[in-house]
Amino acid sequence: MKADEWDEVAGLVRDSTNHWYESHARPPIFTGDPEATRLFCEVYEALDPGRCLVAVNDSGRIAGSCFYRQRETHVALGIMNVHQDFFGQGIARQLLVHITDFADSLGLPTRLVSSAINLDSFSLYTRAGFVPGTAFQDMYVADISRVPGADELAGSDLLRPATIEDAPAMADLEKELVGIRREEDHRFFIDNAQGIWHVLVSTDETGAINGFLSSVHHPGSHMLGPGVMRDESVAAALIAAQLRQYESSTPVFLVPCDAGNLVATLYSWGARNCELHFAQVRGDSQRPTGIVMPSFMPETG
Repeated sequence: MKADEWDEVAGLVRDSTNHWYESHARPPIFTGDPEATRLFCEVYEALDPGRCLVAVNDSGRIAGSCFYRQRETHVALGIMNVHQDFFGQGIARQLLVHITDFADSLGLPTRLVSSAINLDSFSLYTRAGFVPGTAFQDMYVADISRVPGADELAGSDLLRPATIEDAPAMADLEKELVGIRREEDHRFFIDNAQGIWHVLVSTDETGAINGFLSSVHHPGSHMLGPGVMRDESVAAALIAAQLRQYESSTPVFLVPCDAGNLVATLYSWGARNCELHFAQVRGDSQRPTGIVMPSFMPETG
């Protein structure tokens, strides 16, 4: 992607995503300001310049795009889009092969989080050798007043805003629990040069970090994540603290379907499901322990 193509790619992300959802009798994902999806170009280019691949037809029109990122332990596949005028021409497969070949050349696995309700997408990735792992419930709480306050939830007194000095320990915790490491991402969120990120850490009685959770608040993406936590009680405290700062909005968040106690707690706060996703990996991976909460801004895999 060239610098003068940001608007076209942003429009592609918005239009193709909304088209798929609306054509399957679901509400559009991106509403409001049409320029909001420039956020994907802004964030991915800030983190990984030159790592958006585009497919261009003979007339110069962008038919498809995919963001991707190289990290210490893996290559992460970001949002992929193909314009509806070019469906069925194998464009997504060509973009994917280019990126998996890149990961293979580095000897790294490729990771992503894909929709469980989009069978075309699911088939694309599994045909390419991706193996589904953790299943996630996409949830939101419509009435934030039902979320318990800090004085009502165990562990809330051990939460605090993250600092740059926390980034190595956060990266180490994610490596231990999930098997991936991406310290520069955590530094990016904590530094918050764009003014849209908020990062909290949870500590144990010794001061060691036992969980963290980021959030993004922007017209192009409003959700909690990424985050990892040692157990469900730490996750509940971090989710509640992040939700309470957004009293007039409803961020989406992903939680593992097999975290039964956490899911039950969220239901007791009035949480509702809006979609399902799978973590998928092509190559070696570690079965996660603790709680993993991925994000789509940027894709965390």
